[in-house]
Amino acid sequence: MYLKELKDIPGKEMFPGYTGRFIHTGTMTFAFWEVKAGSTVPEHAHIHEQVAYIMEGKFVLTVDGTPIELEPGKVVVIPSNVKHSGIAITDCKLLDVFNPVREDYKV
Repeated sequence: MYLKELKDIPGKEMFPGYTGRFIHTGTMTFAFWEVKAGSTVPEHAHIHEQVAYIMEGKFVLTVDGTPIELEPGKVVVIPSNVKHSGIAITDCKLLDVFNPVREDYKV
């Protein structure tokens, strides 16, 4: 069992303006992001399936060339190896869930 306050998990800036707090299970990674307005993630793809959920703010996620405006309560599923990028329109809080585990996010 794992029990912690999210605020007690050390944050790490993984990209300029993107600070993440990570929980890793045997098969998944949960990434809780705090993102500064105007911060971008360049187009990329990875083997991981990704579920993105916006908790606060406004974020534009471009998936396979299609921009999707995300506001609180919206969820998007990104299949493995699909190109995607994003920009925070406002300060945001996001949750990404990845399967399999993001070994590169272990801090």
